[in-house]
Amino acid sequence: MSNDAEYEPSTWGWVADQVAEYEASGGERANTLMDTGIPIIVTTMVGHKSGKIRKVPLMRVEHEGEYALIASKAGMPHHPGWYYNLEGASHVTVQDGPAPAEFTVREVTGAERDEWYARGVAVYPDYADYAVSAAEHDRVIPVFVATPA
Repeated sequence: MSNDAEYEPSTWGWVADQVAEYEASGGERANTLMDTGIPIIVTTMVGHKSGKIRKVPLMRVEHEGEYALIASKAGMPHHPGWYYNLEGASHVTVQDGPAPAEFTVREVTGAERDEWYARGVAVYPDYADYAVSAAEHDRVIPVFVATPA
């Protein structure tokens, strides 16, 4: 990932604030999804249109050192904007604690996607409802897997 690109915080204030606090504290603060108590990671990527650095807090769905990046958007009809940043990407940075690390990223499908999605539901049960809502809009929620580079 390019280190010389400019960082542009999210236009969603709570996302920008959470990322800033998480990074400033080395993952000690702002490390859960709002008041759920469920841990998050911060994923850094390059914007597919802007070329700027983008950062999003995502549910911490980890298995054997890899992470699922689940593009649920709460089951809405369309993918979240960051999905398109990863669609053509091969690398991201994931921060799970004090320091970010480089990862390769790939979208998974079929049985592998279902296995990772089930891991997501185990962490955050609302993902099950999101899948139903998305299906009502003829959308399958995409899942990416981030593997240490």
